[in-house]
Amino acid sequence: MNVLAASFAPGLDPDPPLLAVRGLAKHYGTTLGCRDVAFDLWPGEVLGIVGESGSGKTTLLNCLSAQIEADAGEILYRCRDGEEVDFRTLPEARKRALLRGEWGLVHQNPRDGLRLRVSAGANIGERLMAQGARHYGGIRGEATGWLTRVEIDAARTDDLPLHFSGGMQQRLQIARTLVTQPRLVFMDEPTGGLDVSVQARLLDLIRGLVDEVGASCIVVTHDLAVARLLAHRLMVMKAGCVVEQGLTDQVLDDPHHPYTQLLVSSVLQV
Repeated sequence: MNVLAASFAPGLDPDPPLLAVRGLAKHYGTTLGCRDVAFDLWPGEVLGIVGESGSGKTTLLNCLSAQIEADAGEILYRCRDGEEVDFRTLPEARKRALLRGEWGLVHQNPRDGLRLRVSAGANIGERLMAQGARHYGGIRGEATGWLTRVEIDAARTDDLPLHFSGGMQQRLQIARTLVTQPRLVFMDEPTGGLDVSVQARLLDLIRGLVDEVGASCIVVTHDLAVARLLAHRLMVMKAGCVVEQGLTDQVLDDPHHPYTQLLVSSVLQV
């Protein structure tokens, strides 16, 4: 059993959830994106969302991370100062402030999360400046330090991301996201499209940095091996609905819903 996961089981953690989602729904015309999704995310927890293409997992992540607007439901977030707010009803300025500081988003395609014609160091420094940092030497030093932490040579601080490999671009995007010490991070297929050898090292890096920063994470992935490595708890989606959720090892080793059983068995047969 995943020992880390046990500490995040509801009822065992005395702290209130960092994020409480209630009745979230999204339709694209007559097509269902997701419906009546509800869950809690606890401080320091990594929640994996899995399911086949079209299951609704990316729609859910996009609603949560303000990439698209949900049709209904609540996204209750407990801010750094302890105030609980419904993210969906916040003024746009307040939403942007959270997205720049307390929240972070790692896109599947790192080019969606980077400014490709701005240097690697400046990509990281922009997040710091959005939080009020103004001392050039301090910003550059912090950016260089984060490049090193994501295993990019500090000598490449002034290089453009356009000249980086896909794996390096993803590491740079992770550095840009985590530099502000966000409390909540959304990751959409963070190793998708990368070579297997690059994926393995990147997953180890993500797991270590997320633990170091102390962030809570929601990770969308179709890869159950990625989910097992990163997530304390899993939520399985099918046709826009959550069909099963629980501690990661329990869901993957003893799936109850027929759809989850099918997902797990398809991996074992490969």
